[in-house]
Amino acid sequence: MKVAIEIEGLTKTYGHGPEAVTPVNDLNLGIATGEIFGFLGPNGAGKTTTVKMMTGIVLPTSGTARLLGKPLGDVKTRARIGYLPETSQINTFMRADEFLDFHARLYGMNAARRRQRIPEVLAQTGLAESARSRVRNFSRGMQQRVAFAQAIINEPDLLLLDEPATALDPVGRRDFRNIIIQLRDRGSTIFINSHLLSEVELICSRVGIINHGKLIRVDKLSSITKPVQVVDVWAEGLPETTVAKIKQLAVKVDFGQGGRFTATLDNEDKLGKLAEIVTQSGAVLKEFSPHHLTLEAAFLKEIGEDGGN
Repeated sequence: MKVAIEIEGLTKTYGHGPEAVTPVNDLNLGIATGEIFGFLGPNGAGKTTTVKMMTGIVLPTSGTARLLGKPLGDVKTRARIGYLPETSQINTFMRADEFLDFHARLYGMNAARRRQRIPEVLAQTGLAESARSRVRNFSRGMQQRVAFAQAIINEPDLLLLDEPATALDPVGRRDFRNIIIQLRDRGSTIFINSHLLSEVELICSRVGIINHGKLIRVDKLSSITKPVQVVDVWAEGLPETTVAKIKQLAVKVDFGQGGRFTATLDNEDKLGKLAEIVTQSGAVLKEFSPHHLTLEAAFLKEIGEDGGN
């Protein structure tokens, strides 16, 4: 298996002594070529600092990293990387096509390739009709589209995205997802920082969770959301003795009106046992709807912000 990102002991510390701050602390991470990887964490967890170290904007205090098989700072490798920062600095006095031409030149693209690639990217990001419009006249969502177009102008082998869905409406987020999937299908690796966990859940196969600068979990998305099973139940005529049994079986139970309740189980195998308890009680089972824990709920649980549940 080829590895696109190899990080070993990466650390960044600002300041010295008791006032020192370490936003990223001994980070170890490997990401396979062709993977869409989600990097999650609350504000101040170290996500953006990690990406800035990978791009060379911030120098690590210690540790090493390799991107596309080369050490950080390798000039030729930079030409194969696309980057969308959390806050894009766009030259708003330029037209959209001029802005993309400027960045294509920085990547060393010749004139013929630029003439072909710029219209392709403008069309891909929904900006074909605005190619000759000044970026200063764009909405925030359209400016984000221009910034994203810049990040993919070089058809990157590695794409680093820091909050890519900022300011986008649902249509824009869908368009971005489609482009990211297309890039993955052609072999690109995509690393995404995002607060929009619902977006991560739609496209990432694996995620890492960082908190207070420390990586606390890396796993397949299915493994993170699967261990806890949630089931919505509607059972009319549920005896009190059965309610007690359900409370014993479940990690958590929220009872509603008319025999409705939601049970959280720590094991998928307990679904059958729960159904058995209800049906053998003599209650009329009208609904039994299991669903996996959402990524948001799993994330809050991992960082200890799930309210103690």
